Amino acid sequence: MMKQIKIILLVLMAMTVSSCGINSIPTFEEAAKAQWSQVLNQYQRRTDLIPNLVETVKAYAAHEQETLTAVVEARAKATQLTIPKDILTNPAAFSAFQANQDGLGAALGKLMVVVERYPDLKADKNFLTLQSQLEGTENRIAVARRDYIIAVQEFNTEIKTFPGRLWHSLMYSDSEYMQQFEITAAAETAPSVSF
Repeated sequence: MMKQIKIILLVLMAMTVSSCGINSIPTFEEAAKAQWSQVLNQYQRRTDLIPNLVETVKAYAAHEQETLTAVVEARAKATQLTIPKDILTNPAAFSAFQANQDGLGAALGKLMVVVERYPDLKADKNFLTLQSQLEGTENRIAVARRDYIIAVQEFNTEIKTFPGRLWHSLMYSDSEYMQQFEITAAAETAPSVSF
């Protein structure tokens, strides 16, 4: 009889521990890391498209060298940054990464403005394909960033609230708060449109 009571107590304890959120912290942490990998994947896709885009534009707009050089330099800066292992918990490293990616996005935006001046380029099949892929990639980046933001919110909330806060202090104290993307100052001001 005593043995059966012990077994029942062990089963009840196991059920209690399994349903109390003890695994939520590592689960949310891994989900956020997976979403971060998807963000990196989409940024890499954009980076891979840029040389083809630059070469296509060069063929039509050779005298727009300044803009093309800015795009190439921004791409180089974005790809030369070594991503430290602690980027998700290191605010300085995360900010540097975000600044480089924002710089690349701004350079691409300037390139698209230049493209508007060249009707033949806008009609070129290769350029249209590249532009479509780049637009799709920018949308994928936005989606990946959104998914990462949601995953980080869940993780950070879990380690700030009960019972996650308790489990964090007892078992997962090495798990640090993860960084979020911040909006750039330029994005906070609405563009002026005049006709």
